[in-house]
Amino acid sequence: MSSFYTCAVLCVVLGAELYSVAQPNAAGEEKTYTKMASGCDPSKMRVVVDVGHTPEAGGALSARGVYEYEFNLRLATQVKNDLVAAGFASTYLMRTKGTKRNLEQRADRANKMRADLFISIHHDSVQDMYLRPWKYKGHSYLYSDKFKGYSVFVSYANAHVEESRHFAVDLAAELKTQGLSFTAHHAEKIAGESREMIEPDLGVYRYDDLVVLKRTNSPAVLLEAGVIVNRDEELAVAAPEFRDRIAQAIVAATSKFCKRSS
Repeated sequence: MSSFYTCAVLCVVLGAELYSVAQPNAAGEEKTYTKMASGCDPSKMRVVVDVGHTPEAGGALSARGVYEYEFNLRLATQVKNDLVAAGFASTYLMRTKGTKRNLEQRADRANKMRADLFISIHHDSVQDMYLRPWKYKGHSYLYSDKFKGYSVFVSYANAHVEESRHFAVDLAAELKTQGLSFTAHHAEKIAGESREMIEPDLGVYRYDDLVVLKRTNSPAVLLEAGVIVNRDEELAVAAPEFRDRIAQAIVAATSKFCKRSS
């Protein structure tokens, strides 16, 4: 059990007095976050933001030929920076390199860092049966405009499944508050999908065998922020305004998690 949960059990909670901090967003406007002055100390909560995939093994290829890793890195960096600005000073951006499968190593690194919360950032694709060819700037790529939206995954094999599920639900609710919608295609009864949607109104899925979730010794979720083989959604997720909305949702859900754990 991490030091954060030990404190949650042993410390006497005197109540959570709230105050705010402002941080400029990509448009130069101010975003206001809520911090807990007592009960939960965000500065001592270790949040690991995992950048899905690697520069050498970039994950899904977008409709315009950009590897998923680039989308993941930009969004995860924004999430990390916004969490720090909101008072979660012990937030770490985790990047890995190499072409080999490294899911176990990612979880092991998070465990060595004594993570209190693990958030893996990804962008989505679809099954091959839905992909169609098209040309963009003289090059041939594959696309599917059939599905769009976010997905949130939890593993019931995680040691902190209830905390993981609560965080996933809070995150999905905050994403909807930001005006974002989820995709239901992972629940399709086809090969490669058939995931149980445990929150049908929010787009939260159960995926027990996701290694980075089940092996991590802390509450853990995986976020697919959008479907990058969808030509319109690829453009949307590349925009700074979209990353702002995702980051704000994660900050809000993390603040709820911290308060609930106090």
